[in-house]
Amino acid sequence: MPKSIVQFNNVHKSYQMGTFLVEALRGVTFDIAEGDYISIMGSSGCGKSTLLNLLGCLDRPTTGHYLLGGEDVSAMDDDSLSAVRGARLGFIFQSYNLIQQLSVVENIEIPLYYQDRPEAESRERATILAKRVGLEHRLDHKPFELSGGQQQRVAIARALVNDPLVILADEPTGNLDSTSGVEILKVFDELHAQGKTLIIVTHDPTVGRRARRTIRLRDGHIESDVRH
Repeated sequence: MPKSIVQFNNVHKSYQMGTFLVEALRGVTFDIAEGDYISIMGSSGCGKSTLLNLLGCLDRPTTGHYLLGGEDVSAMDDDSLSAVRGARLGFIFQSYNLIQQLSVVENIEIPLYYQDRPEAESRERATILAKRVGLEHRLDHKPFELSGGQQQRVAIARALVNDPLVILADEPTGNLDSTSGVEILKVFDELHAQGKTLIIVTHDPTVGRRARRTIRLRDGHIESDVRH
């Protein structure tokens, strides 16, 4: 049986906004097994973005525990959380977040640069991943020379370059036309088939249905957790 690599145990997250206390998450508990493919859905304001920030170690729970790969990251300091993000997580954003002055292969290398990997090793790894997402003929192109779908493929390769425990995607097809969106979802299907753990935050039912399990939030609670 696959081991759990993400464990949320009674996680609450609150924000103080002036005199008001906003409870974004209210006692969220779930496990995600290695190799699972999850979509997180819900209406605006349900807590999706807060949950994604916690999963990505960009924020900490107010109370409760978050274990990533068996390690409790709930109370880590900023430096430790940064190290976890760099070594264990891969991020894919709606807006791609590529550096326009860098080439395709240089953008893919960025996470390895912060880990002080040897330059030749980083270049080889980035080149292999560029080929894996179908960009072997675009290695020296800049992002502005690529279509939206190609830019998202660069972002996917960059998310894979550090061989993360979990890949987190935030509305990954939100800026793409329908054809490009379908192509990106096929890439996610391939990654799942290869055993990668994927968590996708989306409002798009088409994207949500591609996952093997959907966690739906409502008012900071888990409304449903359904395996397809």
